[in-house]
Amino acid sequence: MEPVRVLLVEDHSIVREGIRQLLEQIPGFTIVGEAADGQRAVTLVMQLSPDVVVMDVHLPSLNGIQATKAIKACCPNTHVLALSAFADDRYVFPLLVAGANGYLLKTSSGDDLARAIRTVQAGGTVLDPQIQAKVVNRLAKRQPQGKVMREDLTERELDVLRAVAQGKSNKEIGERLTISPQTVQAHLKNVYGKLHMNSRTEVAVYAICRGWITSEHME
Repeated sequence: MEPVRVLLVEDHSIVREGIRQLLEQIPGFTIVGEAADGQRAVTLVMQLSPDVVVMDVHLPSLNGIQATKAIKACCPNTHVLALSAFADDRYVFPLLVAGANGYLLKTSSGDDLARAIRTVQAGGTVLDPQIQAKVVNRLAKRQPQGKVMREDLTERELDVLRAVAQGKSNKEIGERLTISPQTVQAHLKNVYGKLHMNSRTEVAVYAICRGWITSEHME
């Protein structure tokens, strides 16, 4: 199996060096580059095409939110994992809306970080428990534009949504449902449109909060 190619984006050199040393001790990761500001991060992503960008929030030039948005616009196949000291709503939700595939706090362990990188590289979503609670609370109160009922989704769209809630990648979902990853993405696009949302995290958590996905579906 090819190692996960990682770009580190962190303006504090001692923190960046610590993350590098940690990941270099774990098999399966290759650090392909480092950046101390958001603009440099975007440039390196275009040059190096990393699998995963580990992104700080507070950065010079472009902040983590702006850099994530630019990266997802130019290189949608590159996954972004936010790694921040802050759990404030003003950072969490804008980063997820910008396209971050996960949000981890810097209090996480090295093993947590390694697992999170592998998960987002496979197309899944990772949220620190504190962040997950915020997302659930926000989406539990949110109503999609217009009244969307469970019956408005097809059974296949619900099948895809259940697998997304389990953190499965498009490839894994396709293998489970015997359809192509492109077809999985098409079903997800339909779900996004019906719910007026634009991320896997939003639609999965919303469906759970509305009771469309139960614990039986999560086994």
